[in-house]
Amino acid sequence: MPVTAVASILHRITGIVLFVGAFYLCWLLDLALGGAGGFRAAAGVVDGWLGKVALWAVLVSLAFHLFAGVRHLLLDFHVGDSLKGARVGTWVVFGLAGVAALGLGVWLW
Repeated sequence: MPVTAVASILHRITGIVLFVGAFYLCWLLDLALGGAGGFRAAAGVVDGWLGKVALWAVLVSLAFHLFAGVRHLLLDFHVGDSLKGARVGTWVVFGLAGVAALGLGVWLW
């Protein structure tokens, strides 16, 4: 499968993850705004390994979706719309998303 097709599929998947993750983030916000006890409860959720993994997944999905979306916008302006340019742009998106994933992992843990 071409790398550009993989990026396109991942762009769609990250959109779904962001849609579902928005409910998780809204729930955390609602919990945190419920008072001091709710804030401590939300902090406890995020301090757990499952909460950190969920938050990391949403943030990494946001980063990849943002980078891939910018790539698509550049393609609309005919920047990198050749086969070679599309491949290079896709690898740049993967590289930036990888750096973002590592940075977010260090930041959360």
